[in-house]
Amino acid sequence: MIMMRAARRVLSDVHAVRMLCSYASSATYAHSPASTSGRVTLASLREKYKNGAPITAITAYDYPSAVHVDRAGFDIALVGDSAAMVVHGEDTTLPMSLDMMIVHCKAVRRGSNHVFVIGDLPFGSYEESAGHALTSALRLVKEGGVDAVKIEGGTVSRIHAVRKMVDSGIAVMGHLGLTPQSVGVLGGFRPQGKTAEAAMDIFTSALKLQEAGCFAIVLECIPKVLADVITKALSVPTIGIGAGDGTSGQILVFHDLLGFMQHPHHAKVTPKFCKQYANVGDNIQLALAEYVSEVSSRHFPSESFIPYEFEENEISKFTERLKQAGFAELT
Repeated sequence: MIMMRAARRVLSDVHAVRMLCSYASSATYAHSPASTSGRVTLASLREKYKNGAPITAITAYDYPSAVHVDRAGFDIALVGDSAAMVVHGEDTTLPMSLDMMIVHCKAVRRGSNHVFVIGDLPFGSYEESAGHALTSALRLVKEGGVDAVKIEGGTVSRIHAVRKMVDSGIAVMGHLGLTPQSVGVLGGFRPQGKTAEAAMDIFTSALKLQEAGCFAIVLECIPKVLADVITKALSVPTIGIGAGDGTSGQILVFHDLLGFMQHPHHAKVTPKFCKQYANVGDNIQLALAEYVSEVSSRHFPSESFIPYEFEENEISKFTERLKQAGFAELT
């Protein structure tokens, strides 16, 4: 009886996710950041890819970043497990838990009116089995409100997990090349696919991920030639990060692009593949230092920032009550 109830719950979850993903696929696409209705959907992403238009993607981790990303008109907001590093200050993405990911996904969802939201399956949330991956993906969709999930790697177990999730109605994005969750095996954050054998492994994995049902694949820190070959061989979009200009789209980390001061590996150093479009970190530091200085010197708050006063005739009543309470010396 207990097993039957558990099975019914899983079937109920799968049915609910199918309904959500059906909406994500069929909802009206309105790319204009000024629009108040419609979202980027799988259908609109496929149409953009079919027309050869580059797909724009960026990471987002909370409500404020999601609002900015949404207003800028991005196609995809990836709630990356890189939040472990750029938000929580960890050295790697490995400490990120599924519960933490759900919190970040919910915040990004609240700030997203149009952008297609994808959530990372964090390390430890899918490795045990395809069923394990499905259970975690269901939580990201149902609790986190994401439109799709992303999974790293192209091993046999990953392929089975992708197929299981897709068969259950969940849209899945793959991720090959530098896969940060495998940093221990890879020996650090290093470019991948630099030998013929390694490149062929990545190429073959891309074909298998596509066959398993991935709607797109992130290619991270691999040679441009390899990324170009994969992009030409696939019939789904490739999203590059440090993979050259021949991919179907590009993605960067929010903090890298904007020039925030960030996690230890990138502190004061932008990744080689990242163009900084702003120096937000410097501006934030200057503003904070100025605030500290003005408070310390009693220049803040000045009169223009002291807006609240008693209602008419109430201050005298307050003064009298203080005196009656034995606090005449304060008036």
